[in-house]
Amino acid sequence: MKKSDLVNGLKELGLKKNDIVLMHSSFRSLGDFEGTADDVIDAFMSVLGPKGALIVPVFGALGVLTERLKARKDAFVSEAPVGTLAGIGGRAKDVLSGHWESETAHGEGSPFLKIADAGGYVCLLGVDQDRNTTLHSAEAILKLPYLGSHTEKCKDPKGKEVTRTWNFYPGPHRDFIGLDHIMRESGIMEVLRIGDAQVRLIRMKEMLELMVELGDEDPAFALCDNPACADCVRQRAAIFAERIANESFKLSVSSRLAGRYVPEMIEKLKAAGIQYIELDYVQGKACANMDAGQLKRIVGDFKEAGIAVSALRSYVVPEDVNGFAGKMKEAGIGRVILPLTESFDGAAAFEKEGVVVDFVNTHMTAAQAAKTLAKVAPKRFAFVFNPSGFVLAGQMPFLRSWKAGQFIKSLSQLDVNDRTWDGEIRPFAKGNGEIKELVSINRCRNFSGWLTLGGGSPYPGDFNAAVKDFTHLLDTI
Repeated sequence: MKKSDLVNGLKELGLKKNDIVLMHSSFRSLGDFEGTADDVIDAFMSVLGPKGALIVPVFGALGVLTERLKARKDAFVSEAPVGTLAGIGGRAKDVLSGHWESETAHGEGSPFLKIADAGGYVCLLGVDQDRNTTLHSAEAILKLPYLGSHTEKCKDPKGKEVTRTWNFYPGPHRDFIGLDHIMRESGIMEVLRIGDAQVRLIRMKEMLELMVELGDEDPAFALCDNPACADCVRQRAAIFAERIANESFKLSVSSRLAGRYVPEMIEKLKAAGIQYIELDYVQGKACANMDAGQLKRIVGDFKEAGIAVSALRSYVVPEDVNGFAGKMKEAGIGRVILPLTESFDGAAAFEKEGVVVDFVNTHMTAAQAAKTLAKVAPKRFAFVFNPSGFVLAGQMPFLRSWKAGQFIKSLSQLDVNDRTWDGEIRPFAKGNGEIKELVSINRCRNFSGWLTLGGGSPYPGDFNAAVKDFTHLLDTI
């Protein structure tokens, strides 16, 4: 293969005079090429002309073509020490200048977007989309929640030692390869074999517009779905965590749903991006029956992992209310959920220990629940609304119970569960619990209390299925 073959191939791809090209490359991919790395660069410039520009990334060791271009006497190098680019040709300085002033390495104000705005191209010469740095620009434009910041000591353009931070900085693994077919099918990318190399030429601005559109629909568009990829699992968790942070409510999960053992629960919660857990069962044992030492260790393990306990739920009213309240205080649990019964008279004991008590309906109608709540807690109407409890009492939870009980003033938590009239446990919004309607109405009033997945009732699947089910529920409201 000769230099002239490369020139003809680049023209066939669609390159012409005065174009700007950001090239990612593998010199060896060309195969039996009759020439040097400089000949490849010259082939590009003979197509682009003196008023065009050939740009390459020069952060890290990125191959002989980048090193040779950077070493040329007429090369211009962008000032930023991260996402650094070098270029030759008449338009290189214009698009590479001012990189230092950009608050991001790849986003607004960076050379990457300047090249795109100037009608430039990305050329992947013998490499795949994994090397397409401009895809990070789409992430930065979208300000995706899994992006971090990068801080380092460096020299400014005047040679002064400074410390700089770049926001929306890319992290570890991406599935950029998985975006290749989308670009091909959309018509924004041409592919041609030149020598042994597959060469891709992508219209940069259209690529960014397409990626931003994908990211608006799915913030995880650039992440893989491999559950064994810890990087993408963590980044997906950041996306979900931000989504919930933008809601008015706080999201918790029952420990029975989260797993059997505390380390298992922690791993699942962190992978999902959920920061709260409600204790009901651990290792098959009721948390309400554990001693203070056991509970304190469990609470401590979660706290160390960055997960807070939203409440402890007891499915029976404790016989020794004073002892139970003291145990909660010693364990560091500040909120308890108890079944609503007329016989409860332990409010003073919990108030003495500084532990909040919320009451949840069991097998009772809304009128019975409201009457009982007013009797046992006349000063504090804190109520946990359990849809399954009202279903088992024969009431439609939203159309009947919610309105009849006027729980909007007393609600502290909505248990997210569902079942049918005959008692069968179902996925969310697949039974008679009207959970979709209940979540919707509370979102409308910016409810600031708790939504607890699997609270007060088992879920028919595992933890991941429940989170997926709840996400779908939010998506369809």
